[in-house]
Amino acid sequence: MPGIRGPSDYSREPPRHPCLKINAKEPFNAEPTRSALISSYVTPVDFFYKRNHGPIPVVDDIERYSVSLSGLIKNSKDLFMKDICKLPKYTVTATLQCAGNRRTAMSKSRTVKGVGWDIAALGNAVWGGAKLADVLELVGIPYLTSITQSGGKHVEFVSIDKCKEENGGPYKASIPLSQATNPEADVLLAYEMNGEPINRDHGYPLRVVVPGVIGARSVKWLDYINIIAEECQGFFMQKDYKMFPPTVNWDNINWSTRRPQMDFPVQSAICSLDDVSVVKHGKITIKGYAVSGGGRGIERVDVSIDGGKTWEEATRYQRTGVPYIADDSSSDRWAWVFFEAEANIPQSAEIVAKAVDISANVQPESIDSVWNLRGILNTSWHRVHVRVGQANL
Repeated sequence: MPGIRGPSDYSREPPRHPCLKINAKEPFNAEPTRSALISSYVTPVDFFYKRNHGPIPVVDDIERYSVSLSGLIKNSKDLFMKDICKLPKYTVTATLQCAGNRRTAMSKSRTVKGVGWDIAALGNAVWGGAKLADVLELVGIPYLTSITQSGGKHVEFVSIDKCKEENGGPYKASIPLSQATNPEADVLLAYEMNGEPINRDHGYPLRVVVPGVIGARSVKWLDYINIIAEECQGFFMQKDYKMFPPTVNWDNINWSTRRPQMDFPVQSAICSLDDVSVVKHGKITIKGYAVSGGGRGIERVDVSIDGGKTWEEATRYQRTGVPYIADDSSSDRWAWVFFEAEANIPQSAEIVAKAVDISANVQPESIDSVWNLRGILNTSWHRVHVRVGQANL
């Protein structure tokens, strides 16, 4: 589609909010501060983490932009934005989380490879767009299809984005066809984020949003949708974002022995305190987020002020003043919850948080037990240290 896309290079990067902590400049990767992250249940676009593998693509001609659907289907089709916007529009509140969230802490245990992230490589947005299940119906694939007549079992998303890991080719990922054609899975081709057109950083003009799954599968700047027989063979599906045991290193790794990571595990982190904080004498409020993958709600968040010896249950909420009930229709099943607890702090304390989801999955105690050479899925108990004193000391 010549003329539709401008040149993709680092000279045309979009503006960003100054509060972001830049973890890498080219490609641009950044996260908000802890306090900014939990300032709102719906994360403002400016504060939503930026995760990129190359220059931000430029789509200059929205009228001529289209997404090509092809592969193991009877009839291929090019969909323009006007075609997608004619489909029923859905809004889904969903938290996206980078698989490398909290990687920096894991690297302090043993060195890992990857962009360093604190605890804010995630965000919660209201995504608007067409359900992928409805889009696939346009090419003759009914709801709840696991395999097409031609043998298609997976849906591959190919980006306009070009990255060095694909030798200059496009970023790509896939999900099972059974998930893509299930309207209850809420997979979207999204053109809005928080009620506005998606901006360039987050995939303008069209991106995939796969709720409950690591962010790497929610492909931005969508170019092609391919129906394929096997999982996508792209770099980020086959040679990255896989969970290996602590015994595997770069000398003995065999990528083919592990499946691509999809759902993210149960996770929580304290956002109202830094790793080391000085607080005034008296009660303090401990705030943070908790989230689990696969649409599993948060059953409980436990907080300890003595390093995990004793625990108190925190209150949980999504919207202020509205009771949160995990797995209830009144709650956003794909979204994080905030938690809050008050505690009297002794002279010094190690404050810990851990979450439990509705399937009774619980965060592991130690980083060492989940350490892996790529530093993904650090879901260990989140720990911060505080001492009572003068804040200016």
